[in-house]
Amino acid sequence: MDKIPVIFHVDVNSAFLSWSAVDMLKKNKDVDIRKVPSVIGGDENSRRGVVLAKSNPAKAYGIVTGESLFSARKKCPNILIIPPIFSVYRDYSHNMMNFLKEYTPYLEQYSIDECFLDMGVHTKEDAFKLAETMKNSIKSKFGFTVNVGISSNKLLAKMASELKKPDKVNTLYVEEVEKKLWPLPVSELFMVGKRATEKLNNMYIFTIGDLASYDVDILQDKFKSYGKLIWQYARGIDDSKVSSDSYDIKNISNETTLAEDVTNREEAHKILLELSEQVASRLRKENKYCFSIGVNIKNSDFKSYSHQKKLPNPTDSTKTVYNTAVELFDEGWKRDPIRLLGVTLAQLTEQGMQQLTLFDSDFDIKKSEKEKSIDKTIDAIRERYGEKSIKKCASGKVRSKR
Repeated sequence: MDKIPVIFHVDVNSAFLSWSAVDMLKKNKDVDIRKVPSVIGGDENSRRGVVLAKSNPAKAYGIVTGESLFSARKKCPNILIIPPIFSVYRDYSHNMMNFLKEYTPYLEQYSIDECFLDMGVHTKEDAFKLAETMKNSIKSKFGFTVNVGISSNKLLAKMASELKKPDKVNTLYVEEVEKKLWPLPVSELFMVGKRATEKLNNMYIFTIGDLASYDVDILQDKFKSYGKLIWQYARGIDDSKVSSDSYDIKNISNETTLAEDVTNREEAHKILLELSEQVASRLRKENKYCFSIGVNIKNSDFKSYSHQKKLPNPTDSTKTVYNTAVELFDEGWKRDPIRLLGVTLAQLTEQGMQQLTLFDSDFDIKKSEKEKSIDKTIDAIRERYGEKSIKKCASGKVRSKR
């Protein structure tokens, strides 16, 4: 059989609920919340409390992700509502990503619970066997299940992972698009949201096949470049590459897709602090400094924008990264609901320097050295006791978790 380029998309099944279930069982809790009607959700007494993830038994009651906890309780009075523990989710995500890098260094993390893997070239048969081994190894090692989608490009690999759930390996090669993809509702196509679905339905486009056979010029006239993009996706066309930092580190970044849209500046600052700590720590681990810092924002309509700043001196300081990230966020945020936040460090160098001016005092120099010492101490504690062992508050104070 011929060998072809193979991309995997790995997606954790009902991630927040699965990770909470595994964590609770490790703590000797009696109930596996995956096997009873249960949801992960915020404050039940708050109007903002919504379902973040649901078990299959909860799904049988008609409970859907995103609905209010009040509504979920009406559908199933005995439902278990488990508060999310994002520190636990980050740990499981980090551990799984590191495990997957044992299969290939070319990994692109797409969100907290999913990633793309460039697996090189394989026969279709060998690719399927490898995906089965990977899926089963994750289940055995970590206690939760994943779906693995296989194709020759990222788009179809991601669509493949959605076809049958849970704990499945699915293929969606270009030659399978007409049979497996085109009969699906157009709303299931990647990048087609609720508003776009309504507009497409008004054009008598109800399935992905309808979209694939539609006149692309009319779609472009109606939706601009987005129209051509979703038309290409409906036909399985995607030439984007798996992007990882495994080749040559040109930048260091981290981003997080939020369980609930953030509309509060202070909450966004807290998230930026965690991201700043993570990227600055990785920067120091690589013995590098950055000249440029950027903040990336994706809103609830999946529109992305970013803001960058060039620094006068390269830095590896968590405080400098965080303060700059906050400054960029405050300048660039359009006051829209935030779905994703990211921090990127670019223009990396191995040389750290500080250009002193006539206005720099001994106090300024000692303060800078003290911050370096604090960063190194925190890095050492986390290396020994784990990422959750110590945290900085937004004020800059350090809080121990031990």
